Amino acid sequence: MLNKQYFTSESVTEGHPDKICDQISDAVLDAILEKDPNARVACETCCTTGMVMIMGEISTNCYVDIPSIARDVVLGIGYDRAKYGFDGTTCSVLTSIDEQSSDIAMGVDHSLETKEGKEEDNNGAGDQGMMFGYACDETPELMPLSISLAHRLAKQLTKVRKDGTLTYLRPDGKTQVTIEYENDRPKRVDTIVISTQHSDSVSLETIREDLKKHVIDVIIDKDLMDEDTKIYINPTGRFVIGGPQGDSGLTGRKIIVDTYGGVARHGGGAFSGKDPTKVDRSAAYAARYVAKNIVAAGLASKCEIQLAYAIGVAHPVSILVDTFGTGKLADEEIADIVRKEFDLRPTSIIKTLDLRKPIYRQLAAYGHMGREDLGVKWEDTTPAENLKKYLK
Repeated sequence: MLNKQYFTSESVTEGHPDKICDQISDAVLDAILEKDPNARVACETCCTTGMVMIMGEISTNCYVDIPSIARDVVLGIGYDRAKYGFDGTTCSVLTSIDEQSSDIAMGVDHSLETKEGKEEDNNGAGDQGMMFGYACDETPELMPLSISLAHRLAKQLTKVRKDGTLTYLRPDGKTQVTIEYENDRPKRVDTIVISTQHSDSVSLETIREDLKKHVIDVIIDKDLMDEDTKIYINPTGRFVIGGPQGDSGLTGRKIIVDTYGGVARHGGGAFSGKDPTKVDRSAAYAARYVAKNIVAAGLASKCEIQLAYAIGVAHPVSILVDTFGTGKLADEEIADIVRKEFDLRPTSIIKTLDLRKPIYRQLAAYGHMGREDLGVKWEDTTPAENLKKYLK
């Protein structure tokens, strides 16, 4: 008997107001890390009609022009004239920046283990919390198919806007893909939803025809679609007012878009605007790195890793592996392998994944995981070769 299920994931374009904020926060982080790799940055952004506000805690020995960075991001996204409802040249940019709390810095600079003389000098975790990583064999990059396709549709929507194929498109947009599963394996695309901001002069019929031709047909393999696949393009019929004019934006409000599209659990911490001493970011990348290499090694066909930390303590307080019954070894055995083969202290994570470089703005739209196109270290599967020895 077939076990049929449906799962849906969404993505958003870089012109979505929350993603504008993520990109500004990460652009500020990148500019600071380029000059001061050891800076401590926790940068938050919000935006609304005609205004961007950047706030947070930053400790650094360098200077960056934060308002100029924010304007460059907004203009680069495509909000460069007033008729789009937002203009990076004329919007107001407000800043409110303090230094990192000395109480937090004390625990991050030197871990509890270092202070107790148990090991060499290491950073402690920048906060408590739990982070999840996930991988599965549904796509070549070992990501869930639903979020992979949603991201690809969102990127294509932006591409045809920026390269002039569809000049009436505006920067704000959302995509959504529903996958039909049979016996836990993806079978077909059941539903596609695309909503895109557009000029007032174009007809809904034209938008629907063009997006089917230039976005959906380019991205979705025809073998995944059939006569029962449902397609909804701008289902409300009109999307002229968008971006920060249509909805306020805030850093860290698209955490499921940033990760696994809802397939895996999430610890709740956002990424953008945080330097790598914040385990919300670095340990989430490390958990993806571990999970991906477990799947790449053939130890499981899908794997979720939970890491948990205490502020000021270097070693994770817990490591949990869940292979959902697909593991070639017991989950407890794989967890022991993880402890043996991966150093998950913050200092080691930062070094292994090369996280003190200005790499973050490029990740702030279209997902942080599965980004093999960007060459980020947490997508590297070199450790998988070593892990294969445990299959013998």
